[in-house]
Amino acid sequence: MRTYTITKKQARLFLLAHQKLTRGALPAGKLSVYDYVRHVGCIQYDPLNIAGHNHELVLQARVPGFTPDQAQELLYQDRLLIDGWDKNMSIYCTEDWPYFKRRREASATHHRANEPVMATVEQVREELLKRGPLSSLDLDGKDKVDWAWAPARLTRAALESMYFWGEVVVHHRVHTRRYYDFTERLLPHNLLNTEDPNPTDEQFHDWYVLRRIGSIGLLWNKSGDGWLGISGLKSKERTEAIQRLLMAYSLREVLVEGIKLPLYIRSMDALTLEAVIQQESEDAESHSSYSFAAVLAPLDNLIWDRELIRQLFGFHYRWEVYKPTLEREYGYYVLPLLYNDRFIARFEPVMDKKNQTLNIMNWWWEPGEHLTPEMLPALGEALSALSRCVRASKIHFRPEVVKECGLEGLLVQSLLF
Repeated sequence: MRTYTITKKQARLFLLAHQKLTRGALPAGKLSVYDYVRHVGCIQYDPLNIAGHNHELVLQARVPGFTPDQAQELLYQDRLLIDGWDKNMSIYCTEDWPYFKRRREASATHHRANEPVMATVEQVREELLKRGPLSSLDLDGKDKVDWAWAPARLTRAALESMYFWGEVVVHHRVHTRRYYDFTERLLPHNLLNTEDPNPTDEQFHDWYVLRRIGSIGLLWNKSGDGWLGISGLKSKERTEAIQRLLMAYSLREVLVEGIKLPLYIRSMDALTLEAVIQQESEDAESHSSYSFAAVLAPLDNLIWDRELIRQLFGFHYRWEVYKPTLEREYGYYVLPLLYNDRFIARFEPVMDKKNQTLNIMNWWWEPGEHLTPEMLPALGEALSALSRCVRASKIHFRPEVVKECGLEGLLVQSLLF
């Protein structure tokens, strides 16, 4: 078993390289969107759109010139990406469809035990055959049934059940509303007929542990959000899978100074880590010769494991949208701001679609951080990328935020983009 011993800075630099959060890591264009998703396995989807959807924010931080249309085309025209369940609601590569067969089969077993829902499924099938792609609002019926979050109309529950077991997939979205059609109409037949590549539980666990470590880049064997959404994978199964993957040389162990638990990387990513170690040891200042900044999504792959980020970056981030207002430390929809290999601030953006204005409502510097002249070009680019993503024609800082946080230079810089 190959073991690396590295510093926290080297760990940070590896994570940023793996996550394509460095200058020039990806070229512009739709292909880079697909390449990134392929690289990390999946990105999370969330319906909230305060200043961009989560998956759009993930992509604008990495792909130069990204616009939401690029993701829409890959999802609903090219069909190279698909809406599905991986780490909760996610977007992943369509070619991965066979790997989730057991999840779909488990959903079928669960939902088909619901007699009222099953009695409505045939009605939904007939409507889809006659009328084509439909949303739940297109289906008649007022009867309700207990559902995941709250009572739902039977027709909606039936349609969603068909989605969970794979009979239908998302044809397109109008804002956050999903329109479904039969999977066999949208995905290649050879893909639908492919057998599960992981027929045993052990094979499935090994595949998923490897996939999830690759989704972040560097991860430990510790319960946390980094491991969410893997059915049947508890601590015991995860530990056994990691040991099998180490023995098979698919994983490598990484010991990081000041962190008690070992971390793991995929062996296929070892060259990236070795390059970081080599470069950082040759010139400790090699990464300060240029600047990179990015506004990160609240569910960005880099920060899936909040505790790991706290220990490596000294940055503690919580998404507070589901907390009562009085219990929030910062705000409703607050995004982290990355600069080179550190988090320097977090801020609260709100998109005013009517006036095409991205409003910066609040701003909080991290302890010891403040605006410096050398930051300005990179931060201007980061705000420009966010503005382009949400289709804003201008950025507006609340005057009191500019004054209190010393953002005058950034205000001027943002007006240039």
